[in-house]
Amino acid sequence: MANPVNPPRGMRDFLPADKARREHALGIIKGVYRSHGFDEIETPMVEDYARLHSGLGGDNEKLSFSILKRGITEEALAAAAAAGDVEQLADLGLRFDLTVPLTRFYASHRAELPPVFRSIQIAPVWRAERPQKGRYRQFVQADIDVIGEPGILAEIELVTATSQALAELGLAGCVIRVNDRRILFGLLGHCGFEPETHDRALITVDKLDKIGTEGVVSELREIDPAAAERMGEILAGVEPALTGNGIPLTGKAIAAVLPAGAAEDGIANLAELGAALDGVLPAGVSVCFDPTLVRGMGYYTGTIFEVAHPGSGSSVGGGGRYDGMVGRFLGQDVPAVGFSIGFERVVDLLTLPEATGPESVALVYDTDVAYSQLVALKRELVARGHRVRLEKRQKNMKTLLARVSADGFTSIANVRAGMDSVADLELRPLSA
Repeated sequence: MANPVNPPRGMRDFLPADKARREHALGIIKGVYRSHGFDEIETPMVEDYARLHSGLGGDNEKLSFSILKRGITEEALAAAAAAGDVEQLADLGLRFDLTVPLTRFYASHRAELPPVFRSIQIAPVWRAERPQKGRYRQFVQADIDVIGEPGILAEIELVTATSQALAELGLAGCVIRVNDRRILFGLLGHCGFEPETHDRALITVDKLDKIGTEGVVSELREIDPAAAERMGEILAGVEPALTGNGIPLTGKAIAAVLPAGAAEDGIANLAELGAALDGVLPAGVSVCFDPTLVRGMGYYTGTIFEVAHPGSGSSVGGGGRYDGMVGRFLGQDVPAVGFSIGFERVVDLLTLPEATGPESVALVYDTDVAYSQLVALKRELVARGHRVRLEKRQKNMKTLLARVSADGFTSIANVRAGMDSVADLELRPLSA
């Protein structure tokens, strides 16, 4: 028996029905984002190796696919082997996200862009993940970013645009969880963790949904036992408030679950965001405060977001403010904040709507029908706005009908010799 011919591990082929669902989602997302004043850009799928490993990508840098230099010599191979560093043979790499390319793009084209630049990027990225359910080595990210706006208006625009996109995709029940990195660092300082341990501590706190409060406290004890116990008390007090509709995004509600005086600037920031969003989000999308939300990327500097949906065991979107990343290229800080929809997870939750507009017609023809006749009929139907496919008649018509129906065709017509006009055809619904 022949071995199955599959795509590389962690990568997928998409059948027509899958591709139609993906294009449907893309159309909605792009349409909503453009209506909110964002402009689509495109960046190369590869970037310089040094840029991809400059500390901007966090742990994702370890998952980067590297591209070998051209014309590698035996001497270069020997030198890399002797140094135990094969990465010196690479000068490019596949992008592992869209944020690093965006910051490079902005630095390259700043003079040609408006003072506040609102971008859309929807494109594939690559990570050397260990393939498993819901994790792929090639997947699509759908990002919007605002660069150049230091105030809370950028977050407001991102949340309102993303919430409308989620609503128009039909994803009822989405909850946008919000936190601020300054609140997280304030909590760590309040508990007694030294600043140099903050990043390590946050990695542990980020595991809360997987290992629970006891597991988090156990790991934090390895950093600072006394501080770990104080963090455990805070988390235990917060957990009940996170059930149901969560903690309202108001200054009073946020302050009520945090130690007095902890990260007041972060609280004020979120309270202002909550006041601006009050009453403007579409039905089926809500926003709440979650002091346990961390987001793993170390470059976040302020507001962070994550989108939960009852039909998904993982988040279906996320992002945050990353002031400072663009400055790595320009030599001066530029405020920036972004929000990404988890496109692959969103597509898995979608159902295509019933077809509207002109019918999709399958023309089933007999073997004695002239090609010129088929082409003329097809041209006439296409000119009227129909989608048309030619199908040779089969002995087992049930199989043919099932296939074209699965491909989205709504009507069928038999073509026989002598039929010269669409008026001669009898279009019948495939459901009949």
